Amino acid sequence: MTTTSHSHSTATSHSTATSHSTATAMPQFARAGSFLEGLAAQDFARLGGALAADAHLRALLPPGLREWAGADAIADRFAYWFGNTQDFDLVEATVGEVGGRLHLHWRLRLRAERLGAGWFTVEQQVYADTDENGRIARLDLLCTGYRPESGHD
Repeated sequence: MTTTSHSHSTATSHSTATSHSTATAMPQFARAGSFLEGLAAQDFARLGGALAADAHLRALLPPGLREWAGADAIADRFAYWFGNTQDFDLVEATVGEVGGRLHLHWRLRLRAERLGAGWFTVEQQVYADTDENGRIARLDLLCTGYRPESGHD
């Protein structure tokens, strides 16, 4: 039996400082929220829907730098990382802005047979840019990898 839990808190923060950029150049917090909501629900089609069709993901993972191109390929990668779990909790998520770029952060707890027995924690940081339509077009991601927890069954 598969049990999926989605206990999470999302804090959104952004600067209200005046900018000389156009509105389309400002971070698209709604898309970032949709991306995180898709992740929290393990709805990878929704996550992919927040991405531009030609989006590019550059990820620094424990094995090294990896890259994927295209919304479908990126959504499939997130499904590979975070799909097919016995338990899944989005523990923490935030959306913000740094120098005109979106900043997304999340921490997950999960159990999956493919990882071995017990709970694992994963934390990821993303800096992202949006396209003229407000979709996420570029993601630069840093990942802790699956970190085994002790003392949880």
